[in-house]
Amino acid sequence: MRRVFLSACLLVLAGASVARAQECDRSDDSQQMMNICAGEDYQAADARLNKAYQDLINSDDADGKRLLQVAQRAWITFRDAECAHSTAASEGGSIHSMEVSQCLTRLTNDRIKQLAAAANCEEGDASCASPDEDESDIQ
Repeated sequence: MRRVFLSACLLVLAGASVARAQECDRSDDSQQMMNICAGEDYQAADARLNKAYQDLINSDDADGKRLLQVAQRAWITFRDAECAHSTAASEGGSIHSMEVSQCLTRLTNDRIKQLAAAANCEEGDASCASPDEDESDIQ
């Protein structure tokens, strides 16, 4: 499973280097261009995630940094596995790299929201544990 996902990532990265030769043109609805645009969207989300992560980790104490690093590594493992699973049906098809990029972008944007919410939590405020958590959801 890990090899399959690694292979898929390498294909996306290889496609990304070819895509660098072409920039996203959202008026072009060819599959190749949609793949390029989806890849660019993911790269932009990943850059925002890295900034949010750095901002949060720089504000934590040593224990907080360690815990955040562990959580972030676990989240990356989850994200990659989730996207491999949810896009498996298109593997080998021309749409696959777009679907992988879209999945990575969606989950990355969700993580950015989580990190931003954590950055705005005051110490001891359990009510801001999750940006999407609703008190009615807690049982």
